[in-house]
Amino acid sequence: MTASTKASDTATVRAATSKDLPAVERLLTANSLPLEGVREALKDFVVAESGGDIVGVAGLEICGDDALLRSVAVSPDGRGKGVGRALVTRTIADADARGIRALYLLTTTAEDYFPSFGFAKIARENVPAGVRATTEFTTTCSASAAAMSLALRG
Repeated sequence: MTASTKASDTATVRAATSKDLPAVERLLTANSLPLEGVREALKDFVVAESGGDIVGVAGLEICGDDALLRSVAVSPDGRGKGVGRALVTRTIADADARGIRALYLLTTTAEDYFPSFGFAKIARENVPAGVRATTEFTTTCSASAAAMSLALRG
């Protein structure tokens, strides 16, 4: 992962550390996102920090040559300031730099947001088996969640 980058005038995006876990879990819980697997994948997460507080998070769950983009959340104070866009952009860049072939995600609320990054809706059965085996696909996200994909250069 790359060094920290400016997310907006008030937030900086950086790699998550183990010290961030409680704040990340609070933010995910507040946004009704699952906590399963977060601790194990935290090394592949980024956070947006403003004034010493975590105001956003996004993560990768690596599945061989592919990855699941997960746990994208921004606090109410960070919304509308480019924090979410900076987090997703950074996470995509990190995945690409690692040679990830494609990113996948599930969403029930942001199906109209992710196409601005190049994601397209995809049938769940077309998602690679390794990604479909993640907890998000098997248990924590409802069957009504839209699956989306983004091909990378990796």
